[in-house]
Amino acid sequence: MRSFQHIIPPLRFFHGPDSLGLLGRELARFNSTRAVIFCGSSLARERSLLDLLRSGMGDRCAGVFAGVRSHSPLPSVEEAASELKRLQADAIVAVGGGSAIVTARAASILVAENTDAKLLATSLDDHGELRSPKLLAPKLPQLIVPTTPTTAMAKAGSAVFDPASGRRLALFDPKTRAQSIFVHPDAVMSAPRKLVVNTSLNTFAMSIEGLTSLAGDPIADALLIHALRLLALHLPNQLNHDDPAVRGELMLAAVLCGQGTDYTAAGITTVLGHAIGARYELENGVLNAIVLPHVLRFNAAAANTGLSKVATALGLHEPGAEPRVAVLIEMVEALFAQLGISRRLRDVGVPLAALSEIASQAMGDWFLRGNPRPVRDVSELRQVLEAAW
Repeated sequence: MRSFQHIIPPLRFFHGPDSLGLLGRELARFNSTRAVIFCGSSLARERSLLDLLRSGMGDRCAGVFAGVRSHSPLPSVEEAASELKRLQADAIVAVGGGSAIVTARAASILVAENTDAKLLATSLDDHGELRSPKLLAPKLPQLIVPTTPTTAMAKAGSAVFDPASGRRLALFDPKTRAQSIFVHPDAVMSAPRKLVVNTSLNTFAMSIEGLTSLAGDPIADALLIHALRLLALHLPNQLNHDDPAVRGELMLAAVLCGQGTDYTAAGITTVLGHAIGARYELENGVLNAIVLPHVLRFNAAAANTGLSKVATALGLHEPGAEPRVAVLIEMVEALFAQLGISRRLRDVGVPLAALSEIASQAMGDWFLRGNPRPVRDVSELRQVLEAAW
C-alpha cells in the first residue's frame, strides 16, 4: 500500500449568470465592509462589468486599484499594497487573469508582513533545499472573478517579477488562497479570444507536466486527467465562435489543474516559460506550446508512467497500455497548429544569442527539480532551447 497525503483546502465555487449576486453575501461572511477591487487598466474601462461587481458588493466596495500589470512586477505590487493601506481594505476582489490574482495575493502579503518582498520569498539554503519563510500574519480574504481560465485561481503561491534582478520572487502563504471564485458569463466573455486560448495553453502544459512529474497521487491524477480532457475537447472550439458555456468549461479545467498541480511537481516547460516570459513580455501559454513537444522528447525515457496517463486523458490508448511518445507529440503539435500557435522561439522574438543566458537563469528555478528526467547541467536546457528555436 502506498503512503500519501491529499489535503483539500476549502473553496466556495459559484458558476453561472447568478454567481455575482452572491458576492455581497460572501463578503459578509468575512465581515468585510471595505473590499477593494483589483484589475488592470483595460478592464477598469469595462464599466458594465465593474457596475455588475459593485452591484453585487452593495455598499462594501471601498475602491478600485486598476494598476495591475502583466507578470505582476514588484513595483506594481508595492503600489497595490500602498493602496490597500490607504483605503483601509479588509478584503480583495481580484478581477481578471493571473496577474490580477497574483498581484492581489502578493500585495496582501506585503501589507500584512510589512517588510521587503525579498525577505519574504522562497530561497535555496546552503544544502540546496527550498525554504519558504513562515508568513504568520493574518491575510486579507481573497475573492476572485476570473476573466481568463488561469490556474492561479486555485493557488497559494505568488510569483512576482523583480525587474531589478530579472528574477521571480516566490511568495507562498496558504492563507492567501481564494475563499470564493465567481465564474460569470459577462466576466469570462470580457477577455479577448486570443488571451483565453493562450491561458488555456498554459493550463494544458501544466496538466501534462503534473501528470508526468514524479510526485502526485491518484486524486491529483484524477483532477489533471479530467482537466486535460476538458481542454482537448473545448479548446479548439474557441477558434470558431465565442461561447460562454465553452469558456466556463475552460475555467473548470483551470481550477482542476490548479488544484491537481498543488500535489505534483512541474518541469522544464514551466521553468522555461518563467525564464523567457517576463524578460521578453511574452505570454506563458505561447511559450509553453513552443517548448512542450521538445520537453516531451527530452523526458520520454524517464516519464513512461506519466505519459501513459496523458495518453489516456487524450484518448490515445486504453489505460495501462504502453504510451507511444511519437503519437502523443504528433497530437499535441496538431492541436497547436490548429490553434495557429507560433512553433519556434525565433518567431516570437527570442534571439538565438539569448539562449545561453536563459538556460543559466532557468537552472535556478525552484520548479526544475520536479522534472521527471533530472537536469544536471545547463547544457541540457540549452539543448531543449535550441531545438525549440
